[in-house]
Amino acid sequence: MSKKQFHLSLICAFCMLFIFSCREKKKPLPIQQSESKIQIEHATGFSIKPNSDFTVIEVTSAWPGAETHFTYALVPREKLATITLPRDAYNAIIAIPVEKMVITSTTHIPSLELLGMLDAVVGFPDTDLISSSAARNQIDKGLIKELGTNENINTEIALELNPEMVIGFGINGTNKAYETLKRSGIPIVYNGEWTEQTPLGKAEWIKFFAPFFQKEAEADSIFKDIEKSYKQAKALAQNAKEKPTVLTGGLYKDVWYVAGGKSWMSQFLEDAQADYLWADTDEKGSIGLSLEAVLEKGEKADFWFNPSLHTSYEELLQANSHYEQFSAFSNRKVFSNAVKKGVTGGLLFYELAPQRPDLVLHDLISILHPELLTDYQPHFFMPLN
Repeated sequence: MSKKQFHLSLICAFCMLFIFSCREKKKPLPIQQSESKIQIEHATGFSIKPNSDFTVIEVTSAWPGAETHFTYALVPREKLATITLPRDAYNAIIAIPVEKMVITSTTHIPSLELLGMLDAVVGFPDTDLISSSAARNQIDKGLIKELGTNENINTEIALELNPEMVIGFGINGTNKAYETLKRSGIPIVYNGEWTEQTPLGKAEWIKFFAPFFQKEAEADSIFKDIEKSYKQAKALAQNAKEKPTVLTGGLYKDVWYVAGGKSWMSQFLEDAQADYLWADTDEKGSIGLSLEAVLEKGEKADFWFNPSLHTSYEELLQANSHYEQFSAFSNRKVFSNAVKKGVTGGLLFYELAPQRPDLVLHDLISILHPELLTDYQPHFFMPLN
């Protein structure tokens, strides 16, 4: 090799070394893995796994019987440029704290309100369903836009709002509007709180919302207060001297739907020291029965809760004259969770009760065992008019 060729080779070698060293400097910072998890004690449908660089939320029960798990990586904005995540490993990668979001269920509102993050909501399908006075104020100011319905979201308006994410609610994995939004680059994050079967399990989903706003400590504190209140109410109910019998539900067309023995409502009644007549069944949802079958078992029930959406005895009789055959009807012991509504007709119970099971349990105790809670004003369950 000539001296000139040697120098040329040496220059090439230095150039290659410089190129690779530059590339090395541009490599993202290594991700610090951690096995720690945020403690979830009652909810079964999600988990949260933080590490020093980002947080992973996994939703394992987006809807009943869901076989697909959804995994979301939440990355602090200041770290987005310094770490690289394998996009095929996550359903969405989201910058936090989130500043603009669309939500799709009224049950999402209480969690955001308690966390002080209601201002982040920019759109909602069917805003008339919302009862929260704070949320209605946002709607009246034009800060929360009407988006149609959950199954048919107005995607044009949603895209104009430019949200960073949509908290999705679904009964299955099919929603054309969600697919349209995803193709436009807006992440859909499924929330499955409604699939939980226990009162405290539903309420603990406030911890699901918290990482999107870096509010984990606040959510943990809020939930502990709700949990403590619920457990105190449950302990109070243990002082009841008797367990009154309870009937639930009402006719829809020709089918009477009662709460299943493994349902959310059945758990409330058990904790309130009631003798629920269908507590020994295995259904997690409702059970469809004939009027004759319900009469046979529940005719003499001491109390009757949630007679469909009827709010007066007159309505019940107009719907079906056979209702007056029940002792709870003739003794005026029928109570409904559909009496209290927001200004546009939304039912307060379906919005707030999942987040505040302690209030639900106090209501039931005050009705079933009034001697244990004197001068109590119910939040959800009211006597029929």
